[in-house]
Amino acid sequence: RINTPSVGLYVDNIPYIDKSAFDFDYSDIERIDVLRGPQGTLYGRNAMGGLIKVHTKSPFSYQGTDFRIGAGTHNQYNTSVTHYHRINERFAFSAGGFYDYEGGFFRNAALNNKKIDKGQSAGGRARAIYLPSENWKLDFNVSYEYSDQGGYPYGLYDKTTGDVAQPAYNDESSYYRNLLNAGVNIEHQAQNFTLSAVTGYQFLKDRMFLDQDFTARNTYTLEQKQRINTISEEIVMKSKENRRWQWATGIFGFYQWLNTTAPVTFKEDGMAMMDQMLGSVIPSKIEVPMGPTSSMNIMPALKITSTRLPINGDFETPLLNGALFHQSTFRDVFGLGGLSFTAGLRLDYEKMKMDYNSGTAMDYTVGITGQMVQNGQVIRDITMMPETALTVESKYEGSISKDYLQLLPKFALQYDFKKNTGNIYLTVSKGYRSGGYNIQMFSDLLQSSLRNDMMKQSKEEIMPHVPDAYKELVEGHFPDAGVNPDARAATMYKPEQTWNYEVGTHLNLFQNRLRADAALFWLETRDQQISRFAQSGLG
Repeated sequence: RINTPSVGLYVDNIPYIDKSAFDFDYSDIERIDVLRGPQGTLYGRNAMGGLIKVHTKSPFSYQGTDFRIGAGTHNQYNTSVTHYHRINERFAFSAGGFYDYEGGFFRNAALNNKKIDKGQSAGGRARAIYLPSENWKLDFNVSYEYSDQGGYPYGLYDKTTGDVAQPAYNDESSYYRNLLNAGVNIEHQAQNFTLSAVTGYQFLKDRMFLDQDFTARNTYTLEQKQRINTISEEIVMKSKENRRWQWATGIFGFYQWLNTTAPVTFKEDGMAMMDQMLGSVIPSKIEVPMGPTSSMNIMPALKITSTRLPINGDFETPLLNGALFHQSTFRDVFGLGGLSFTAGLRLDYEKMKMDYNSGTAMDYTVGITGQMVQNGQVIRDITMMPETALTVESKYEGSISKDYLQLLPKFALQYDFKKNTGNIYLTVSKGYRSGGYNIQMFSDLLQSSLRNDMMKQSKEEIMPHVPDAYKELVEGHFPDAGVNPDARAATMYKPEQTWNYEVGTHLNLFQNRLRADAALFWLETRDQQISRFAQSGLG
């Protein structure tokens, strides 16, 4: 839902680091490999649930022009064209583009039944492969995609009847994204090994706008913008196939620049809710006995005068990751031709940082009136403190950082039966999902600090106007302002780690007429990352 994924994604051997880039056009795919279970030893962070490797068509093995066009009900249209051309034995290229349009399915009852989930996307991809000699290969690719979508078709759910109401909210919601991916893969085939160097670059710019209460009331909205630049490098040396000792060793690293702005705006109905909530922090009436039949009512009053409350948020969260890894597979162990043993280890280092600047200011008034009461009847009103305009400000600004070091081992035993009839295997492996900073908590932190600061400021303004004889009594009715939450403790979360133990078999029986897989596995996860709403509902 937020932050890092638990399944890795590679496209033409280039890692897609951020989950915001996982949804892209699949117009010229040759094949997709799915690797199940933790793949941390060879692929590191965020592959604890497996890995998806997408391969686009090579213009050396596939030539011609592919043209597709499609249409469906509810105004669904799509078209794409890609040309694959092999110029000679050393150079080939492909280039193409696509356009998709979605007419939408859901209507917003609060916006004249307007379609709210319309969307369109367009983009293109180009790839060029150059073979300067028999043992060198240069593979370049670049893709760009633009998407503009409406959203989001959420309706109120009735738990008693199970019915979902038609979406009905007053602020239009939307999402747009620009996504650019580029990479170059340089490969050298030596006599006993293969050396490859893969350089990747990804640029992502998006904007999400939400009517965050999803009702027809003017409560509050969110606008989140991301700008991401990521550069990655992986250098791997592998042994040739069909050797008794097969190995792979390499180095990997990436650096990501991520800027996020996420302002939350409380509107008119939201301010009324805030007024009711913050107005309850001070007592509405304090009764002071003055005799057998007389008393005085001291009545502080607090009222928010701001019609809107923008909560600004600007976050820089750069990320550095580096790793060394090695994996070896030994065949014919103990002279048993079908037995192989695999051992691997990855040393993964990650440094996270967050520069945060989030704050808000709110106008309000505070005053004190008094009532002289005789035999239960008000006989005189007193103004102790006239209504006074005040402004309360709350701000979180600072920088925090954290680094982690992970060891990701893998062990496997496998016995291959004769005549390709199957195998039996045992694996133990570790994976992890990186930690991070939860910037969605800042609106909740600011609301808490705003309430505490208002309580403190109101008390400081009111107490000098209370008659000395009643100060101690009145002060005892005022709760002390709470301690403002610590941004470090509230926003930082640790990496999630998983150990996977598995035993299983793959069988090809009766001359491949029957294929069977069976596995028994145990997953042990620590520090699991889950989504949970703050008590206020604002983070």
